[in-house]
Amino acid sequence: MTETAHARPALYDLTPPELAALLASWGEPGFRAKQIYRHLHVNVVGSVEEMTDLPKALRERLVRDADLFTLKHVGQQHGDDGLTRKALFQMADGSPVESVLMVYRDRATVCVSSQSGCPMACTFCATGKLGFLHDLTSGQIVEQVYWAVRELRTIRAEKAAIADDLPKALGNVVFMGMGEPFNNYANWWAAVERLHDPNGFNMGARSFTVSTVGLVPGILKLAEEKLQVNLAISLHSPDDDLRADMMPVNKRYPIRDLIDAVRTYVEKTNRRVSFEYVLLQEKNDLPEHAERLAKLLRGPNPLLCHVNLIPWNPVPGTPLSRSGRQRVNAFQQVLLDRGVPCTVRVERGGDIAAACGQLAGSAAT
Repeated sequence: MTETAHARPALYDLTPPELAALLASWGEPGFRAKQIYRHLHVNVVGSVEEMTDLPKALRERLVRDADLFTLKHVGQQHGDDGLTRKALFQMADGSPVESVLMVYRDRATVCVSSQSGCPMACTFCATGKLGFLHDLTSGQIVEQVYWAVRELRTIRAEKAAIADDLPKALGNVVFMGMGEPFNNYANWWAAVERLHDPNGFNMGARSFTVSTVGLVPGILKLAEEKLQVNLAISLHSPDDDLRADMMPVNKRYPIRDLIDAVRTYVEKTNRRVSFEYVLLQEKNDLPEHAERLAKLLRGPNPLLCHVNLIPWNPVPGTPLSRSGRQRVNAFQQVLLDRGVPCTVRVERGGDIAAACGQLAGSAAT
């Protein structure tokens, strides 16, 4: 599914030529489109009223006849001393979309959604319990990134005493929020291209990371793209039966097919792939699981990869348990001893249900 049609033009959905065509249809000179595009993607304004170099009549028409935002910001929660912030947006019919900004001393990362809900039904993920609701348009994906840009400005102002120690700009965009990006490939990729545009937001390709449950066609398609974005794959088990129990997608794309696609991707791009592995107590966190994972990834023909271990973040109503720190460390050590690069993800946002696998439209107003 590609862009969803709007009764009114949605400004963040428009490419530069489309924006120019809209302004031309309104009888405006060509340079007005360039001014508006700069306000949208360089200045990252929060309202049409901030476009002060436009004539008042044009600003009024933009408000009357176009949409700046098509996601309604309805709630927000703060955690980690205000350095992690989760926003809840709603689509026109009220369907939820969540985004998370994580600010560290050396970087700022936003985790954005590509869909409302998710059709993949992974057993350990809160978003999957919502089911699939909607694909997001490219503009709605971009809107989430720009919320984070403006929110980072707010954080720096609120924390003026330590502002010099905080990043001045957003450094990373990870497509790891609600939904499966490769199920909405056209709109997701259009958002990447718009955010990468040197005449606009100008974010480097390697500042993007897309996470997939392992949709083989999407991995192979990404291997052919010109922009070298980072690829992360939710693996969570080295065994087909266990992975299929946790992730129904494995019945369609079993591990052998997934690994073959990853090898093709690495051969074509020479890019390292990250494998995400959520650790669940007594389910996939035993030493023998680590041994089999190492064999899968190293084997006779080692993959250019890195394993990102993720202690499971609790999801209400799910009969699963979080692996203890000792088990996490033991699992990591097996991988390291077998030559598999491996780190444990730094945990952020757990206190506001903003951590990996917890996004389910629950942000408070």
